[in-house]
Amino acid sequence: MIIDCHGHLVPPSLIDAIRAKAGSFPSIRTIEDGGSMGFSFAGGKPTRPVSKPLMDLAARIKWMSEQGIDKQVCGAWLDMFGYEIPAAEGVRWAQLINEHLIAAAKSDPRFVTLATVPLQDGAAAAQVLREAHAAGFRGAMIGTQPKGVGGVLDDPALEPFWKAADDLGSVLFIHPVFESGDDRVHDYGMANAVGRITDTLIAVSRLIYAGHVTRYRNARIVVGIGGAALPFVLGRLRRNYTLDKAKLGDPDAALQALYYDTLVHDHRALKFLAEIVGTGRLMMGSDMPFPIGDLEPLNIVTQAGFSEAECAAINGGLAQKLFGC
Repeated sequence: MIIDCHGHLVPPSLIDAIRAKAGSFPSIRTIEDGGSMGFSFAGGKPTRPVSKPLMDLAARIKWMSEQGIDKQVCGAWLDMFGYEIPAAEGVRWAQLINEHLIAAAKSDPRFVTLATVPLQDGAAAAQVLREAHAAGFRGAMIGTQPKGVGGVLDDPALEPFWKAADDLGSVLFIHPVFESGDDRVHDYGMANAVGRITDTLIAVSRLIYAGHVTRYRNARIVVGIGGAALPFVLGRLRRNYTLDKAKLGDPDAALQALYYDTLVHDHRALKFLAEIVGTGRLMMGSDMPFPIGDLEPLNIVTQAGFSEAECAAINGGLAQKLFGC
């Protein structure tokens, strides 16, 4: 079975439900835009409108068939996670998103959906994660910056969430957010080319040094964008670790415990990633439907020259085990 481990989906029914229940979310302003919808959370900067490819399930299935992909693991759209709103409202918002994600997966088993959780509050996130597992989810897609720009995943207030994920054996796909936290990348298309990398690299490096990756090993953490440069800075991470081993988590042990998608756009980079972490930690991923993604994601695995058995594991075998699909 061929499985794409990295996609995004906004079921059309979710947009309809948001319109119908707008009064239930006082901290969220919806912005109608040419038949689509954007959001402003807690008075913050408006998001981009939901793009048609995020909602066009028929076009997605057509693309999957053309690429020979049997199933796609999908989170929602990071712009709409709403980590800035109050926790109680955030719980209701995440529950609404999850209701429509799991319905999409049940109506078409080609989609394997990941829940969202209100990361602005650790206890609330733990509650929603437990509910999500009870509803049939195997884990969640989480953004790099809880509580909005500048938030960190190793925040002590998130310990209840990490403990719940460990207890449940959740798959947690860490994904960059709309704002990378660095205004220098907002020109030349660099938010996609570079900002998503630096955002993820910093977020996951903090988790490594905080010890979360090995402490909560039963929570299977997937790092998108091919590990977001982690393999290429491992030497520096290791050197920093040797200077203060008593306080820092071991980056070598952490990189061996993480999982990675293949979204690096260069087969030489993918081969290096495999050399550092092993092919047994890799899963084919496209980031569909975004233009910065890989719209022919099986090609890079072939070009990297892996063995037939390694290709089978990367192109679906590992994902089938992790996501139970």
